[in-house]
Amino acid sequence: MNFPIYIAKRYLFAKKSHNVINIISGISILGVTTGTLALVVILSAFNGLENLVISLFNSFDPDIKISIKEGKTFNTVGFPKEEIKNLSSVAFYAEVLEEQGLVKYREQQYIATVKGVEENFIKMSGLDTMMTEGKLVFEENERKYAIVGQGIAYSLSLAVSDVFNPITIYMAKRGNKISLNPKDAFSIKKIQAGGIFSIQKDFDTKYILTPLSFVRDLLKYNTEVSAIEIKLKDGVDAALAKTQLKMLVGDRFDVKDRYEQHDLLYKIMRSEKWAVFLILTFILIIAAFNSVASLTMLILDKKKDIGILWSMGCDIKLIRRIFLFEGVLISLIGNIAGLGLGAGICYIQIKYKLIEFQGNFVANSIPVAMELQDFIYVFLTVSLIGFITALLPSKMIKPDKISI
Repeated sequence: MNFPIYIAKRYLFAKKSHNVINIISGISILGVTTGTLALVVILSAFNGLENLVISLFNSFDPDIKISIKEGKTFNTVGFPKEEIKNLSSVAFYAEVLEEQGLVKYREQQYIATVKGVEENFIKMSGLDTMMTEGKLVFEENERKYAIVGQGIAYSLSLAVSDVFNPITIYMAKRGNKISLNPKDAFSIKKIQAGGIFSIQKDFDTKYILTPLSFVRDLLKYNTEVSAIEIKLKDGVDAALAKTQLKMLVGDRFDVKDRYEQHDLLYKIMRSEKWAVFLILTFILIIAAFNSVASLTMLILDKKKDIGILWSMGCDIKLIRRIFLFEGVLISLIGNIAGLGLGAGICYIQIKYKLIEFQGNFVANSIPVAMELQDFIYVFLTVSLIGFITALLPSKMIKPDKISI
């Protein structure tokens, strides 16, 4: 075994002449352990929340969305839809048309985004798992149905079972001059509510889903759409599929994957995660100064041993390394213990879901997801802090202050 490491281990685990040094060393290890544990648990909780948000968005958003760069809609005449459908990476292709409208149910009114979708939208999305009332169907027995976000349904006091009072949707007529007569200014159609979905507040308070033909009739469109939504086959490289689609549609269109459709949200979530990481790291740095005190007191306690080592021919670098390794060992023990305990707590929460959310939430318990890269970042960060805090006291040992 390396001589400095051997002596450092003896100093760490052997009883000191002053019991307070043992206590401070224990506090140092406990501080590093607690800080490391907190980093692992908090980062894993952020991962879990991020995965939860992604899974919620995935139930509504397509794998890839194609939209026009300039304007709100585009004509699909001349659009390479068949070429896109024939791509080996594409599982489903759907045209959608969105427009804001005034939604009225009995005496209640609400401004919502009405999204017209094709029938295969049901196969593309995971919306069937997000239904809270009614059923996910857009057309049945030659009758059209609307699927309403829970936030909108709440504002309208909507009852899906009320077959005698359909929803009335008003949309501004395209190209019309301002008129005081609502019948001249708006296109008006009625549709029966078929079900209510609940995904996330942003979706629940924004969208009403209807058949594509319903919105086209309201807006007097024939082949126009707001976007093309595409679901990829399982195991397909999304980046490669996106590149192929860009080549097919040209520069007039934006081609966005899931992350790009909500890039700001994901950037904010990542920023919050690493902001918390930095805050906890600063707290860990403060806690690590316990090891500075511990090593300083140990050096003072071992002045006689240092003199003996010096007289035996050990150079100053070797003596400094002994106390440097002492500090590194304190950090390493706390680091490994914190990682292990943090992983254990996360595993227990994942398996047994002990900590639950209160009230009506999309998840019953706090979501947790462990990622290897987080453990690596935490280990390296704590190791670096431990090395620096061990280096400072070891520099106190100077040849002119050694007494033999």
